[in-house]
Amino acid sequence: MNRDLPRPSVYPGDMRLKLDLHDIFNKGTDIDRALSDILDEAERTKTKTVEIIPGKGSGQLKKRVLRFLDRKDVKARYHRVEKDSKNHGRLFVHFKH
Repeated sequence: MNRDLPRPSVYPGDMRLKLDLHDIFNKGTDIDRALSDILDEAERTKTKTVEIIPGKGSGQLKKRVLRFLDRKDVKARYHRVEKDSKNHGRLFVHFKH
């Protein structure tokens, strides 16, 4: 994992990873790399859920994350995406391992 990218947080009790994109919101290639890295980590550790925090803002970063997750090659890696109904600045990616 690249040291310049945000480091995922791990919640050991429920095997959840968390990626906060606030620090790299305007760095397109870093965003894609961070998303790819967190999916790799989830697959490697058999994590059930990845929490991605694009933040609220204008919604552009969330749209970018959703477009990334909707790519055919990426979509094959996870089970489903859930938009947090209580916090529109957060997404959950669920896996079946």
